[in-house]
Amino acid sequence: MKLSQFQFLLPKERVAQQPTRWRDECKLMVVHKDTGEIEHRLFKDIIDYFGKGDTFVLNDTKVFPARLYGKKEKTGADIMVFLLRELNREQHLWDVIVDPARKIRIGNKLYFGDDQSLVAEVIDNTTSRGRTLRFLYDGSYEDFKRSLFSLGELPVPKWVKSTVTAEDKDNYQTIFASKEGAVAVPAAGTHFSRELFNRMILKDIDRAFITVHMGIGQFRRVDVEDLSKHRMDSERLIIGDEACQVINKAKNGGHKVVAIGTTVLRGLETYVTTTHEVKPFDGWTNKFIFPPYEFSIPDAVVSGFHMPESTMLMAVAAFGGFEHIMNAYKVALEMDYRFGPYGDAMLVI
Repeated sequence: MKLSQFQFLLPKERVAQQPTRWRDECKLMVVHKDTGEIEHRLFKDIIDYFGKGDTFVLNDTKVFPARLYGKKEKTGADIMVFLLRELNREQHLWDVIVDPARKIRIGNKLYFGDDQSLVAEVIDNTTSRGRTLRFLYDGSYEDFKRSLFSLGELPVPKWVKSTVTAEDKDNYQTIFASKEGAVAVPAAGTHFSRELFNRMILKDIDRAFITVHMGIGQFRRVDVEDLSKHRMDSERLIIGDEACQVINKAKNGGHKVVAIGTTVLRGLETYVTTTHEVKPFDGWTNKFIFPPYEFSIPDAVVSGFHMPESTMLMAVAAFGGFEHIMNAYKVALEMDYRFGPYGDAMLVI
């Protein structure tokens, strides 16, 4: 398929700047992938489509305050540093993006905090935009992380809202987030509330948690028309023994496995046996899913409404069928569904 096939006009005002007041009361569009039939519900109604033994697979990654604002040495120029991942704990090395990148050279020092108490040195130019920073800190690792994260803000995308508020600390996080390491929220999981989890228990719907530390690769612009030539950035993926047992029990028992979000969708399809079972995994995935694709594990997918030409949209279209999903997006625009990580949800079943 071609990149241009996933283009559509999305007015800026359709990107939600904040979630609904209650997590589970956003709109839910239900798309039946075999027929293309569309239903309009609320998210809390999702359990009406599932029953005993069905399993929801969720991403328990936790977003950390990855965006820092600092100053460049000597010139005092404003610098934004976006933390991507920790490379070396002992040496305080981090893979980062610096903006504006053209002003930063190896050996430059960057200062953070009103008192410029945290200092970093640029030690490598890894890509045209990327950098490796060494933070110069003499205290314990715990004190360093505390200092670093106290200076950062949650990286709510600028195309969603220009200013991060106190409410985003809770909103831009799932209620089950526990494994720190993501720079973007697995948005499909944000719609789950404790009340909804309790109702799932009453219906004997199971849960399994895997970890996919979302990077910014899913938001990078796809710059090739031929999708087979696109390469995803790698993300850390951890699937434990317990999750495998729950997921495989559901599959082998003829029950539905529901991938909550495209990160889970990609994670479940990364390491699959010939008998269509999930195996424990702790490593990296750069799985890129686009139509056509034959799925092994999930029977249903929950997703948000994504940006034009995004890899998330492509993954959902691979599961639900290109024509059905693009028609669903057309309907979503006509019926005032909200887009982006704070927007409404879609169930493809």
